[in-house]
Amino acid sequence: MKIFLSGIQPSGALHLGNYFGAMQPAIEMQNQGQAVYFIADYHALTSVAKADDLRRYTFDVAAGFLACGLDPQRTILFRQSDVPQVHELAWLLSVVTPMGLLERAHSYKDKVAQGAETTHGLFAYPVLMAADILLYNSDCVPVGKDQKQHLEIARDIAQKFNDRFGSVFKIPEPMIRETTAIVPGIDGRKMSKSYNNTLELFGEDKVLEKRIMGIPTNSTPVADPKPVEGSILAQLMQTVATPAQYETYVGKMKTGGVGYGDLKKELAAVTKEFLAPFKKKFQTFKERPDEVEAILRDGAIRARTLAAPVLEAARKATGLSR
Repeated sequence: MKIFLSGIQPSGALHLGNYFGAMQPAIEMQNQGQAVYFIADYHALTSVAKADDLRRYTFDVAAGFLACGLDPQRTILFRQSDVPQVHELAWLLSVVTPMGLLERAHSYKDKVAQGAETTHGLFAYPVLMAADILLYNSDCVPVGKDQKQHLEIARDIAQKFNDRFGSVFKIPEPMIRETTAIVPGIDGRKMSKSYNNTLELFGEDKVLEKRIMGIPTNSTPVADPKPVEGSILAQLMQTVATPAQYETYVGKMKTGGVGYGDLKKELAAVTKEFLAPFKKKFQTFKERPDEVEAILRDGAIRARTLAAPVLEAARKATGLSR
């Protein structure tokens, strides 16, 4: 059975970009093999400074996945920090990782450009990510086009380790999600917590409406057709609407006679309708924290069972195991 691995960082409130970019594909993958999904709380320490925030974000990611359809019986869902072996493997991988490989990482350069502090944790992030990928003997790692470099780095590190110490690691294959759209934020850039341009999955409806009503638009008169190409409103509607709803919406834009205010109200209504069942289930899990915690603990036990022989093989190959 193939092992599919994916992770999500608990660095803030979950949003539509998280759902369509990571959560929905992960949930669909649980029917295709053994799905292994971790909440990357170690990674989140590069951006989350408060302990209470990290605990809340981590719980919300777990509850959010479950609310959106993740089946804990068919998947292994766990906190990254509940499998501490990942750090020993990260060190073993670090001894074969060239500095130049890390210096070329897009994510590091992008975050520094956005003002992030240049810490060792941020710089060495790809090594820990490689350990995440390799520790569970994963076959496939689903990634979007913008995340492909992360897996390429992990594959390079695994190959360098194998070349020096012998064939220890399976080289995972990328599963590029060609059809996964990049969800635009309310400012037109990729939806991201870093840009503060998100629409939250489980936030208050009033806040959602306010953010959608604040989406910038041009000064096209009400009577005139509205441009669909490049429209943030149209792109967001396409993600949350049924095909019929989307066609009707785009038809109104092309015909004219409808102002941007009304188009935004319709987008807000359809978005709330799309999110309503997820919010209801999420609230149920929020009221049953012990159940969520039990699922995470069980997932950690199963994850450590996968990790143990891989780490032992790496220790043996390097001479650490006696």
